[in-house]
Amino acid sequence: MPPALLCLALGLWGIRRDGSMWRDEAVSYDMARRPLPDLVATLAHMDAVHGLYYMLLHGLFQISGDLDPLLVLRLPSVLAAAAATALVALLGHRLAGARAGLLTGLAFALLPPVQRYAQEGRSYALVCALVAWASYLLLGAVGSGRRRAWAGYWAVLLTACLLHEFAVLAGLAHLVALPRHARRAAAATLCAVGAALSPLVVLSTTQSAQVDWIGGPGAGELLSFAGVAALGIGCAALTKGPLARLALPLVLLPTLTLLLLSPVKPLYVDRYVLYGYLGTALLIGAALDRLLRTRAVPVLIATGVAVVALLPASLDLRTPGSRTDDVTAVARAVREADADAVVFMPSRRRIWTPTASPGLRDLALDRSPAASRTLYGTEVPARDIRARLLAETRVVSLRDPEGQPLDRTPQEIAKRQVLDTYFVECGTRAVQGARITVHARPGAC
Repeated sequence: MPPALLCLALGLWGIRRDGSMWRDEAVSYDMARRPLPDLVATLAHMDAVHGLYYMLLHGLFQISGDLDPLLVLRLPSVLAAAAATALVALLGHRLAGARAGLLTGLAFALLPPVQRYAQEGRSYALVCALVAWASYLLLGAVGSGRRRAWAGYWAVLLTACLLHEFAVLAGLAHLVALPRHARRAAAATLCAVGAALSPLVVLSTTQSAQVDWIGGPGAGELLSFAGVAALGIGCAALTKGPLARLALPLVLLPTLTLLLLSPVKPLYVDRYVLYGYLGTALLIGAALDRLLRTRAVPVLIATGVAVVALLPASLDLRTPGSRTDDVTAVARAVREADADAVVFMPSRRRIWTPTASPGLRDLALDRSPAASRTLYGTEVPARDIRARLLAETRVVSLRDPEGQPLDRTPQEIAKRQVLDTYFVECGTRAVQGARITVHARPGAC
């Protein structure tokens, strides 16, 4: 259908982003290309929450041959976003009519967050597609009451949760949306999802230190959610009916749940609940359909203006500067630095250069990410880092931009103390989310 084709075209447009890749995609790329036994062993210690996705990518890379790695990495998200667009259009059609379905699909395809994650080598677009499918199956299960229909809903929602555990919040939104007579069956199905998901939950809980980087929501995130919520509530007031009852909980409940949990454990990241935009698109589509019946010309003009206003964002999303960093540019800048050794500050930034430059020694490294079956490798003790640094004349460091929090581990403290005390900075180059500095002994710049 036209919305899915539009989403597919938008996903393929500029998919390589000038050959750039940001740090999360670099993790996906590294994990997917590890031998299967090493991948499984790594997941036992970290990143199990993304394990199913890495397995999928691993299989794709095994059969992709000489295809462009960036295309292989991102194509599943492109196809998933197109599938999500088709499914949300079908939802809109079923709940509010053919024109509402068409407008819903077009709205979803044009949303900037959807365009962004349709081109990323992460699981979020796939989760979104599965939640859309589960939502469609839910309507059939409620309508028929058949066990087979509920089993289909269970299987699809469980798969979404196995790709990312926070998809379970979509199930809670579904439960809130349902009429009272259907809630018992839905609650039993969600309990069955939780039971099947529990081994992964237990395992990922032991790996919770991986999300310690998530801070409390900032003003920008709160304002963004407030804007989306206001838009959803406004559209729901126009549409009402079964569509609004399904869509509005999807918009509000998953994000609100994570925000309310933030004082206890900060877990809110907007991409974790990307599927909430399914509800946003449903409400926009239904509201536009209703308004077109009485105010066709003003609505068409306003819609055209909105689409044109989104064009700069669409163009920007296809540039390397649209992401937090660019590991391709960082690796290139490191190769061009005049130094024989490198130190990563902090160690997790080792993902910026997944393949070390020939002759450039990683001074703090003990075992590589692949050899240690970790994401970022393991490092030698602080005293050994100190000794290795002191044996060098010139070192290149890779650091976060100014103003970022500093890690307080003994290894990171040792790196900073030695470089600050015994070296001078010869020059710093800023490269898309990273600082690359050449340090030398006094007089050796």
